[in-house]
Amino acid sequence: MDYRLDEIDKRILYHLALEARDTSAPDIAEEVNVSAGTIRNRINQLEERGIIRGYHADIDYERAEGMLTNRFKCTSAAADRAKLAKQILQIPGVVNIREIMTGKADLEIKAVGSDTRDLTRIGDAILELGVEIEDQDIIKREHFRPYQPYGPAETRHSPSITDFMNLAGDAEVVELTVREGAPITGTTLREANSDGLLEEGLLVVALERDGDVLTPHGETELEPGDLITIFVHNGQSDRIESVFAPQEA
Repeated sequence: MDYRLDEIDKRILYHLALEARDTSAPDIAEEVNVSAGTIRNRINQLEERGIIRGYHADIDYERAEGMLTNRFKCTSAAADRAKLAKQILQIPGVVNIREIMTGKADLEIKAVGSDTRDLTRIGDAILELGVEIEDQDIIKREHFRPYQPYGPAETRHSPSITDFMNLAGDAEVVELTVREGAPITGTTLREANSDGLLEEGLLVVALERDGDVLTPHGETELEPGDLITIFVHNGQSDRIESVFAPQEA
């Protein structure tokens, strides 16, 4: 490691991971109290040093054209695994390859096909290169979030899913959709907690809105159609469902 990240670098990486397309140098500059030119120069340095390796769109191929996205877990047993990965990447339909450091399956291959026959064609092409397919499955959805220790201070100490599970062995995951006219509609998470709409001990861990997965925080205002993922104690889920549904007249 020949470059040590400072707080400005970390904040840049946080915002780029959060949403590279909408990242604004002036916004980051204002947050860390430097000029927008400094932010642009830092981004250029991070790119030149190979710390920022690229910008990739998160594409829902199923929504775009009804395509299937498949993950192949493979064993290469190859001394030059990187060279083999580059060869596999040339197979039409393969969009991403991960080289795994430990375990028998040392390659994870993500591929997009028009149907199962097309995915079989991709699998056969992988096998022809001398790679063994250990397992494969269809990917329904992927979720991303930035690395929190690189983010603003207020995001760094929020409880994680692991923390919640350690504190409450009886935890369960609940997904609820905010309905038009529900008591929680139009309130922030902070207001919902202070008003008693969300019981103590609940942990809102994700919010999906219009196909985008957002990281919820206290000032996040809930809108109709939002899909909320919550960690709760067993038995709490039944009591909170009414908060997300319209009230009967």
